[in-house]
Amino acid sequence: MKKLLPTATAGSLPKPSWLAEPEKLWSPWKMEGEALTEAKQDALRVSLLEQQVAGIDIVSDGEQTRQHFVTTFIEHLAGVDFEKRETVTIRNRYEASVPTVVSAVAREKPVFVEDARFLRQQTKAPIKWALPGPMTMIDTLYDAHYKSREKLAWEFAAILNAEARELEQAGVDIIQFDEPAFNVFFDEVNDWGIATLERAIEGLKCQTAVHICYGYGIKANTDWKKTLGHEWRQYERTFPRLQASSIDLVSLECQNSHVPMELIELLRGKKVMVGAIDVASNRIETPEEVADTLRKALQFVDAENLCPCTNCGMAPLSRSVARGKLKALAGGAEIVRRELTCA
Repeated sequence: MKKLLPTATAGSLPKPSWLAEPEKLWSPWKMEGEALTEAKQDALRVSLLEQQVAGIDIVSDGEQTRQHFVTTFIEHLAGVDFEKRETVTIRNRYEASVPTVVSAVAREKPVFVEDARFLRQQTKAPIKWALPGPMTMIDTLYDAHYKSREKLAWEFAAILNAEARELEQAGVDIIQFDEPAFNVFFDEVNDWGIATLERAIEGLKCQTAVHICYGYGIKANTDWKKTLGHEWRQYERTFPRLQASSIDLVSLECQNSHVPMELIELLRGKKVMVGAIDVASNRIETPEEVADTLRKALQFVDAENLCPCTNCGMAPLSRSVARGKLKALAGGAEIVRRELTCA
């Protein structure tokens, strides 16, 4: 029997201090060569164990083998020059120095497939693997070749599809595409963003997810959130189209956000990964607070379609805080699970 309210994380978990500098995005590795490969696998094992001990049902690699959720994938592609950098504004929010697309992009070999196969060997639990979505990828680059956001997105979608098919063969149960850009470029999302996402999942038999959020708990994102007002209705622009798409799960931010919970009704029929853990705060939620968020969501999503989750990745947090938040997530889900089964 499938478990009711299966818990999961949206993405990254903090890295051990012996692997990379903690509480930091894009933190450089502390070793190289074979020693780094072994250290990454050790960190993956630790991350998996912490999820299991906390009671997380759908586990992931915690993104232990990558420095960043977008650029690590791009680093492995032909046609992108990391030495030739330009400054761009990412998601209309903050400036960053990014690599340049200088020629046709191509995936010459698998990127995460061996890591996924290694994770599969460590557990019998359902596993979820995250990939960057096409729109978020193009928003993290300077394009000097295609000179068309849409054209480059379609190229990336085909590349992502090839990677996703091999991840599925490696035993991944859910493939998630991270698309925080879906909360910013609404016209493009509806014009071609969701279509390129559909291209990325073409032919997959495993479950597919799209993660849309307001970003990691870094200053650029928290400052931006303060400008959004008392009610965040961004999801309203894209949910109807996502509801009609082939994507199985939609992951969104609900804990300590100003998202009106009733917007989830626009996804009725889809599985929804409800973010019940705030990743922009060091305060650890209580299980009852998590349960309260889930109860509110249950007004708009059927219980068999609700997956309690974190708002976003937790890489910038300390390991102890992340550990506490994972336990709270599992504890809150268990409270509601008991309520539903006893009702």
